[in-house]
Amino acid sequence: MRTCRRALTVLALTLPLAAMGAVPVVDDNSGSAGSSYPPSGYGTAGAYAGGAATAAPSAQGQLFMQLQQMQDEISRLRGIVEVQQNDIQQMKQEALDRYKDLDSRIGAGGAPAAPAANNSASDGGVNAGGAPVAPAAGAAAQAPQTSSEPGDPAKEKLYYDAAFDLIKAKDFDKASQAFSAFLRKYPNSQYAGNAQYWLGEVNLAKGDLQGAGQAFAKVSQLYPKHAKVPDSLYKLADVERRLGHTDKVKGILQQVVAQYPGTSAAQLAQRDLQRL
Repeated sequence: MRTCRRALTVLALTLPLAAMGAVPVVDDNSGSAGSSYPPSGYGTAGAYAGGAATAAPSAQGQLFMQLQQMQDEISRLRGIVEVQQNDIQQMKQEALDRYKDLDSRIGAGGAPAAPAANNSASDGGVNAGGAPVAPAAGAAAQAPQTSSEPGDPAKEKLYYDAAFDLIKAKDFDKASQAFSAFLRKYPNSQYAGNAQYWLGEVNLAKGDLQGAGQAFAKVSQLYPKHAKVPDSLYKLADVERRLGHTDKVKGILQQVVAQYPGTSAAQLAQRDLQRL
């Protein structure tokens, strides 16, 4: 009996000690170098998540920069397109103005102006640059070639009218060829001054500024007394302006105003001089 009581007493004393040994011991030095909190598994996942969060803004930044570069390039290309569209529109407007001007001149009549008593270049004129040509030298260098055929006014008129009809038909390539052929065949014809002027007009309508300038300049060089000289000089100034030779434009316009007062070409030249 005593043995049982002693055993119960020992058991009662040891149970609390066993329970205390089962409770985990918490180390209060969690901030020490030897501690690891949070657990290693959680720490690894957290490091991975932190790395992803750091990399994401970098990728987004690169994408933003690429988009910004694309927008800048698109803006630059749009600017180029707008400039080209403006240039094309200006060219179309100039071409339309040339056609309207040509139509008005055609409407005025293609019949040649009254020929001067002397169509030679004895009085001189201006060259393509607007500089006066000395009478003697100009006559020697720019005199029309002698026709290989005897003069036949009726035949010359048929030839001239055929070339002029090509202008009315807006066939400027063939008209240019026809007037050039006419001038080679009948350089001394009463229609030659007009043919030389209209050669400049059709070349201008074609957009051949160099050919137009040469043709207009030859009117005053080869036919200085012809009624088309003021108009040809004014058109020559317009060609030089289109070519960008602004230094020559003013001199030609001043010559038209000074030498051919009262003409429509002089009035237009005076207006253009005021705009310069």
